[in-house]
Amino acid sequence: MEFLLIILAYLIGSVPTSVWVSKHFFDVDIREYGSGNAGATNTYRVLGARWGTLVMVVDVLKGLIATSLVVFTPYMTHPFAKTNFMVGLGLAAIVGHIFPILASFKGGKGVATLFGMIIALQPVVAVCCVGVFLLVLFLTRFVSLSSILASIAFAVFILFIWNEKEPLYRIFAISVALMVILTHQKNINRILKGTESKVPILKHRDRRKNKSKDLD
Repeated sequence: MEFLLIILAYLIGSVPTSVWVSKHFFDVDIREYGSGNAGATNTYRVLGARWGTLVMVVDVLKGLIATSLVVFTPYMTHPFAKTNFMVGLGLAAIVGHIFPILASFKGGKGVATLFGMIIALQPVVAVCCVGVFLLVLFLTRFVSLSSILASIAFAVFILFIWNEKEPLYRIFAISVALMVILTHQKNINRILKGTESKVPILKHRDRRKNKSKDLD
């Protein structure tokens, strides 16, 4: 039963939201435009905020639904065993998002799906990570940097603030931070070079700053 649920979680994660949206509504493959990534951020940049938001919501739901498949194992009563299995389900969904069988194994980076998984595992921690993400995004407008720091914050919350005792959960928290950092290596290089794209938000703030500089 557990093996079948893991396979189902992978298939849920494999739903290539951005690819299907771009092909169905725009007759293009999102992976051939922008950063070439099949994720919400690239969809936001290439197809606009409405479609980027839709992709992000669905990708989050993939992680949430996949991790929640644990409800089909009512016989799993030990809290550690249940948590471990939820981690396994969530990881299967993330692997499915990154390597989707439904889209030639070329997917996104899995951050939104990872967030859905965290909502299912630790809703309070998820809210805290969102706070970190939004704060960094407000200050920098770099989605990549926001994702990296939010993932590091997740590890800090689990290891030191909530002080989770389950070894697999602690390993998972560290792995999440490392995975997000590794999958964003190109973004990190672009940030260091000053060529990383910023999301088009808070434009009014930037215009005010530019006007202030012109007046100086």
